[in-house]
Amino acid sequence: MATKKAAAPVGPYTPVVRAGDWVIVSGQLGIADGVLVPGGVAGQTAQAVVNLKARLAEMGLTVHDVAKTLCFLTDMDTFATFNEAYVAGFDGARPARSTIGVAALPFGGVVEIEAWAHKPASETVTRSTATKTPAAKVPAATKPAKKPAAKKPVATKPAKKSTGKAGRSGRR
Repeated sequence: MATKKAAAPVGPYTPVVRAGDWVIVSGQLGIADGVLVPGGVAGQTAQAVVNLKARLAEMGLTVHDVAKTLCFLTDMDTFATFNEAYVAGFDGARPARSTIGVAALPFGGVVEIEAWAHKPASETVTRSTATKTPAAKVPAATKPAKKPAAKKPVATKPAKKSTGKAGRSGRR
């Protein structure tokens, strides 16, 4: 049976990040306690979803906040089995999804699931925030009114002298 603890990151990446109103969960493998779980694609999918849920919970979200998943399978012939475990783990949530067949996954995994969740940061409660606190309103900076610029005298050119000859412009 799948454990409730998310696997520690194995490599130089951040497992979950917030980018504005989006929370992106890096690809989760079917790893528990540092090793792949037994049970092939069904077992690894179930654990990958457990890991995904734990990463979302770190940011105060659930699978119902997920808008898009990107799933990787090393054997597309296991797609039906993958679907069953995926549906069971997603508790009725149906985000947009792409599933891609790949040659291999890290650590010999057979399934990996990445997720993009959307939730405005102002609505998220994380473990470090016990209660929602409204952001303090900061008064808009006011600019002092501009003084009207002093009018500069406009230089005028002296009138041209007439040459007295009709039809000439006065230029030489």
